[in-house]
Amino acid sequence: MIRILIADDSELTRVVLRDLLSQDAGVEIVCEVSDGRAAVEMTARFRPDLVIMDVMMPIMGGLDAVAEIMAATPTPILMLSANTDAQDNRSAFAAIKLGALDVMAKPSGVVTEAFSQIASQLIAKVKSLSRIKVIHHYRTQRPKREKVVAPVSAGPRRILAIGASTGGPKAVLQLLQELPKNLAAAVLVVQHIADGFAPGFADWLNRESALSVRLAVDGSELQAGTVMVAPNKAHLTVKSNRIALEDSPPLHNCRPAVDALFHSLVGQQLAAETVAVLLTGMGTDGAAGLGALQKQGAYTIAQDEASSTIFGMPKAAIDRGAASRVLPLEHIAEFVCRLFPH
Repeated sequence: MIRILIADDSELTRVVLRDLLSQDAGVEIVCEVSDGRAAVEMTARFRPDLVIMDVMMPIMGGLDAVAEIMAATPTPILMLSANTDAQDNRSAFAAIKLGALDVMAKPSGVVTEAFSQIASQLIAKVKSLSRIKVIHHYRTQRPKREKVVAPVSAGPRRILAIGASTGGPKAVLQLLQELPKNLAAAVLVVQHIADGFAPGFADWLNRESALSVRLAVDGSELQAGTVMVAPNKAHLTVKSNRIALEDSPPLHNCRPAVDALFHSLVGQQLAAETVAVLLTGMGTDGAAGLGALQKQGAYTIAQDEASSTIFGMPKAAIDRGAASRVLPLEHIAEFVCRLFPH
């Protein structure tokens, strides 16, 4: 039985979530609260497997509640946000930075014919997030990192391709924050994220890192020092040194998919100019593409198990021998920088 605590000041939202989650007998709602302070107190009391929390709440907002829960009673947290509201988006991603695992659109009501699909998607997310072991976030300084020696690049590299899923927003942010503004590489990011949240994700990365980050636009040229993030519902690929957004069928039930980007770089004979990084995430997306890139001369990196929120995608790549190097997240940026001209 997966035990859920719902924190939202909207009674309608709580009712909708209750109805959606009731479709699975293995999910139990142990508590419902309407403000952040109560969320903190009831999380400590009931010790749920997952907290579903609104960003904006009275008495104590979602951000402060996340910070308190992660410091006192570390618990997987799924944030609710209106994906059309810029302020909600910013707060939701700030919550992820503080330790929340993921963000989803706040349900305002359920269309009858879509009810089953929405319920199954929510329940699948709840089941995956509730299994994740989270740790205390005390806001202390990061420990000093050991020097990691990267190999001398076999040739000029100019593309950094990054793929991630569950746990990825925070991991991608950390990686980009540790890369220099003058990085001599075009950076392409495919992050599995809920519909409607890709623009907010790109905006958040742009505000929080020194690099210029924007949502990928079809036909735009690859530019060194610029990060382009895959939009929702389109594969991010490369053709003739330009971004090509494709609405071809999903891969691994995902669109955008990491494999779509990785395989496009192979198809354009750009592997030898590429460093590819596969970060935390559930499933196997990116593993086959990483292997194909490596075989054609790319330098490939997979995040290690200890620093991954979910070790699914990196493990799949490692198991098939697709990773040239397996590294903890805190070492990846330094390693990557040594692979590009500087």
